Amino acid sequence: MKQQKDTNAFQTLSVLINKWREGTLYEVFDDWKWILSYSKKYKGAILYYTILGIVSSSLTIVSSVVSGFLINIIVGKKVEYFFHMLVIMVISSLLSLLINSFLSRISTKLSIKINNDIQADIFDKIIDADWLAINKYPHGDVLNRFNGDVTTVSSNAIQWIPTIIITIFNFISSFFVIFYFNKVMAAMAFLSAPFMLAASKIVLKKQREYNKKVREVNSKMMTFEVETFYNFDTIKSFGITHQYGHKMREWQEKLKDISLKYNVFQIKTNIYLSLSGLFVQLVVFSYCLWLLGTGQIQYGTMQIFMTRRSALESSFNSVVSLIPSFLTSSVSAHRIKELVDLPKEVYLPESHELDDGFDKGYSIIMNDVDYAYLENNKVITNSNFEAHPGEIIALVGPSGEGKTTMIRLILGLIHPDSGNVKIYTQDHRSVEANAEVRHLFAYVPQGNTILQGTIAENMRMVKQDASDEEIIEALKLACAWDFIKKLPDTIYTNMGERGRGFSEGQAQRIAIARALLKDAPILLLDEATSALDVTTERQVLKNIIQQRPNKTCIVTTHRPSVLNMCQRVYRVMKTHVTELSEEESSRMAMDF
Repeated sequence: MKQQKDTNAFQTLSVLINKWREGTLYEVFDDWKWILSYSKKYKGAILYYTILGIVSSSLTIVSSVVSGFLINIIVGKKVEYFFHMLVIMVISSLLSLLINSFLSRISTKLSIKINNDIQADIFDKIIDADWLAINKYPHGDVLNRFNGDVTTVSSNAIQWIPTIIITIFNFISSFFVIFYFNKVMAAMAFLSAPFMLAASKIVLKKQREYNKKVREVNSKMMTFEVETFYNFDTIKSFGITHQYGHKMREWQEKLKDISLKYNVFQIKTNIYLSLSGLFVQLVVFSYCLWLLGTGQIQYGTMQIFMTRRSALESSFNSVVSLIPSFLTSSVSAHRIKELVDLPKEVYLPESHELDDGFDKGYSIIMNDVDYAYLENNKVITNSNFEAHPGEIIALVGPSGEGKTTMIRLILGLIHPDSGNVKIYTQDHRSVEANAEVRHLFAYVPQGNTILQGTIAENMRMVKQDASDEEIIEALKLACAWDFIKKLPDTIYTNMGERGRGFSEGQAQRIAIARALLKDAPILLLDEATSALDVTTERQVLKNIIQQRPNKTCIVTTHRPSVLNMCQRVYRVMKTHVTELSEEESSRMAMDF
């Protein structure tokens, strides 16, 4: 294992040299400059950590040298110094143990704080990234960067430089101790290891319990993260990204608490095992002194030399082994920075000037819009569209022709290559579609968007202070209360991940009810009634208009069954959005 570790270290050193030759080494240092930027506000604690590490190393050296002196004292029969030296050695060892315990605590707290700082910052940047830019990355890759890479960076952000300083100090101090004594006489082996291994079994059960708790919280936090990133469209479209940033921090607090409790247990365990090992060492050392007093072994200087020589070798290997972590952290930082540097959502502050038109409703007008996800592959070409308060507008057409793209343009998730999409008040004030106006929308996207938790928790996702009565009323409007009232816990019934335990039609009606609970002036239903029967679908749309007469409702559908309820019908086909005549709409509805 040690040989393999050394081989990996030297292989990585070779990579570092190659980067220098290729002229790309500056990228590594640039990545590390970014890493260290997060540790700046903890520089005082890191300096304290480094000083304590040096003090601990110094005490270890003092203890080692004093133990050699004790041997020489016994051999030289100068017993008047014996107890002084013994007290110094014991105090040095105990102080070193105490300081190492503090170091473990400081390191864990700093690591958690920096990890949380980076994660919270990256989370906000990812969730606020441009929709098209972030969707170029697979969700699994985003999570891998968000968790694995951030952990790698945060651990090294506080430990790498202190470790270098402490290791170099050990190397230099050990060298001068050896140089001073010139030769060695004896060496102590790590005789406490077998005893400590046996003693560790006592705390093994407790350690498993803490490990399990940490994993459970970590797993729940991962579930939250997966659901958040999977439901980007829903969260962004409701304009509730800030709520999810707050929830993210709540999960961080839970994980921090259990991690720090586990750390206290580890410190106590380490003290117990270290004291056990120290006891064994004292016994063995006393025996060695007896051997020395009887002339069976030679001078104690040999012990000093051997221990310092071992420390010298260990320090050298530690310096070499730091190189892989240096490069690994650089790679992780580079991967994280790719997400951080993604373009952000477009926010137009003047959008809030339109908020006073909430009750009267809003119009959406699209003029001469062209859009392509990929260059020279247009999805929408020279198209126009309008929807006004009190109207239900249908978007029909074959799958994959651009209906969902139209919804994304209206929400400002993507932006036209030419032309414009604007939100109008009834007194003709307008603003381009952007992230700042999404609080005016309620959106039900395609697919299952139910989150793990109770029905009430799913509903309050869009309105945190909603009363039970408001939730039930929204469920009634979405024709969902009929089956929910029969459940033992009604709205407090737990739903599995992705609505497990409920039918697709039931999950769709709960998702529609959630949008209705927000009671926004603009409602977007993207194939949101596909799993409903025709009668329920028509009833839900009637309820929507009755809830707020000035609501602007836009429905994308493959099913023409409700077209005779719509004021206008637009067909999306072959990149063009075309308004159908009343005759064409009626014929399409009759054909169904």
